[in-house]
Amino acid sequence: MSGPSRGRRRVLAALGAGAAAVWLARPSVRGAPHDAYFRGLQAALRQAGIAEPTLVLDRERLRANIRRIAGHLAGKMALRVVVKSLPCPALLAEAAALAGTRRQMLFSLPQLEAMAKGGRDILLGKPLPAAAALAFYRQFSDMDFQPQRQLQWLADTPGRLAQYRELARGQNLHLKLNFEIDVGLHRGGIADAATLRRMLDMVAEEPRLQWSGLMGYDAHVAKIPDLPGLRDKALRHARASYAAFAAIARAHPAGRIAEPCFNAAGSPTYRLYPGDGPENEVAVGSAMVKPSDFDLPLLDELLPACFIATPVLKALPRFELPYGVEWLGGLAGGWNANARRGYFIYGGNWQADPVSPPGLESSGLYGHSSNQQLLVGSGLQALEVDDTVFFRPRQSEAVLQQFGDIAVYEGGRIVDRWPVLPATG
Repeated sequence: MSGPSRGRRRVLAALGAGAAAVWLARPSVRGAPHDAYFRGLQAALRQAGIAEPTLVLDRERLRANIRRIAGHLAGKMALRVVVKSLPCPALLAEAAALAGTRRQMLFSLPQLEAMAKGGRDILLGKPLPAAAALAFYRQFSDMDFQPQRQLQWLADTPGRLAQYRELARGQNLHLKLNFEIDVGLHRGGIADAATLRRMLDMVAEEPRLQWSGLMGYDAHVAKIPDLPGLRDKALRHARASYAAFAAIARAHPAGRIAEPCFNAAGSPTYRLYPGDGPENEVAVGSAMVKPSDFDLPLLDELLPACFIATPVLKALPRFELPYGVEWLGGLAGGWNANARRGYFIYGGNWQADPVSPPGLESSGLYGHSSNQQLLVGSGLQALEVDDTVFFRPRQSEAVLQQFGDIAVYEGGRIVDRWPVLPATG
C-alpha cells in the first residue's frame, strides 16, 4: 500500500474518532415529571381555579425560614425586615409577628406612604430626594405614627444632609437622620472620617436635626470571587470600617445618644455578625422566601418558599423553529435530546428559571417572549396542555409584585390571596 493511501486512512480514522467523540459528548437526557411537592402545588392551584401566571407563597416554608433566621440571631442582634424584598402587607405582618420585631427598612416614597402606620420603627434604606420627603409630610396623616420618633431618613453626603436641614427649617419639622457609610461596597455613602465629622457638626448646629445612627451595607462580601481568603478579608475590612466610623460618631457631641441604630448586613451576610461589634441590627428580607440568588452556603438551612406558577398553553410533539429554518430545530433536537419537545406557556421572560418539572429550559434559538415563552425539554416531563410549570424567582423584590395578589399555599390548599404593594423603584 502506498504512503499517501495510508495517510488518507489515518486522516479518515482520526476524523471518525473525532466525530464519535463529539457525538458521545452530546448532552445527556434530562427530565422527569413533577415530584410530590409540585404535584401538590399543581393540584391546589387547580382546586382554587387559578389558571394564569401566579406567584405562589408556601406559608409553612416561610414560617420555618423566619424561625430559623430568628434562631440564628438568637437575640444577639435586632432584626429589621426589608420591605422591598417582601412587598406585601400581609407577608410583612407575618414576618414581623414571627420574628418579634417592629423594625422595617423601606426604599421608596410609595412604600413609606403605605407603611408609616402604628408603632413601626422605620429606617430608609437609600437616601431619598428631599422633594420626596416633603411630599411625604404634605400627605401624612396617621396620628398613631410619629415621624420625629419613628422614622429615620438616610443621608449619604453633606449636600443631602443640607437639603434635609433646609426642609426641616422651611417646614418646621424635626428629623432623625441616619448616615450611610461606605464599608467597602463603594456604592456611595460616607467614605472618610472628615466627612463624617463635618456632617455630625451640621447636625449639632441645627436643633431640628437629630443623628440616629449608621447604616453600612456589605453585599460585596458575599458576591466577590471566592478566592482563598478574599471574602474573609472583605468582611474584616467592612467590620473594621464600621467600628471606626461608629467610634468617631459616638465621640462627637451629636452622637451621644442612648440607643443609636447601627444597621448592617443583609440576607446573604447576616449570619456573619455575632453581635460582638458596634453593629446592633441586621436587615433581612429575601432570605425569608429564598429566591435562587440566595442559594448560598450560609443560607443552606432555608427553603425556597415562593414560586411562579403558569399553565402550559401548547405542548408540541416536537420542537420546531419558524418557517425557513425548521431544519435547524431538527438539528438541535438531534444533537440535544433535551430540545426535542416544545412547550409554550402563559406569559414568561421573568427574572426566574424553570424548576419543575425538571429538565425544562428556554430555547436560545427561539428567543424570549413575555406573552408565550417557549420552553424545550426531552419529553420525560410528561407535560400536557393545562399542566403547570413552576419557576423559581432569582430575586424577590419586584418579582413578587408582577402577578397581582399572591396565592398563599398551606396544608395542601390555596388558603388566601394577599395583595401586594404598588411596584416602585
